[in-house]
Amino acid sequence: MLRLVAIDMDGTLVDIESSYHTVHAYFGERNDDGLRRFLAKEIDDAEFVRTDVRIWWKHRPDLTLEEIDEILAGAPLMPGAEALVRGLRSRGVTTAIVSGGIDLLAQRVARDLGIDVVLANGFAVDAAGRLTGEGIVRVPVLQKERVVAELQHRLGIGPSETASVGNSEIDVGMFRRSRVGVAFKPEDEAVRRGASAIVPGSDLSEVLEVLAAFPEVPPAYRP
Repeated sequence: MLRLVAIDMDGTLVDIESSYHTVHAYFGERNDDGLRRFLAKEIDDAEFVRTDVRIWWKHRPDLTLEEIDEILAGAPLMPGAEALVRGLRSRGVTTAIVSGGIDLLAQRVARDLGIDVVLANGFAVDAAGRLTGEGIVRVPVLQKERVVAELQHRLGIGPSETASVGNSEIDVGMFRRSRVGVAFKPEDEAVRRGASAIVPGSDLSEVLEVLAAFPEVPPAYRP
């Protein structure tokens, strides 16, 4: 039976490109160079976060967690997010956010929706709550498979009892630790290929229809 559903946040539970991108956009910035270097494996997750913070510091040298929280406050939930989590909780399923995004937003989403577990990344701060420039990496972006495996071990839940939902190539690792991997509103071909089911629209409640047949996945959900 289905006991655990791991769900990506940015572009899945929340209708934004990226929580980091949202902060960059607030300051009129991007971090294309940092992204390029990260994807080329020239820098790791921790240094990638440092490149983000250094850009923000140009505009707000004393940037605090509270200010970042305020910037992210307007990030909208994906349509159908409430229905998806409510439906899973009614079946006694444990729900988890597994995201390389910002934990401030993940924690708010979890509170609003009643999600059980939050695994996302944060920022180290000084005594005044100002960012030090260092990140707190709980979910290495390219290692979601390991993160889900550790969560399953902690909860005593196996891959055969797990489903996962994500929208991009970095979520395929979650799919490998799941009996059912749902590509929701997929943004690349890799996540389509790695999924066992595809929901192409923007309504997360449609994922419930896929998981209602767990572990059998209706062929209609592979358009």
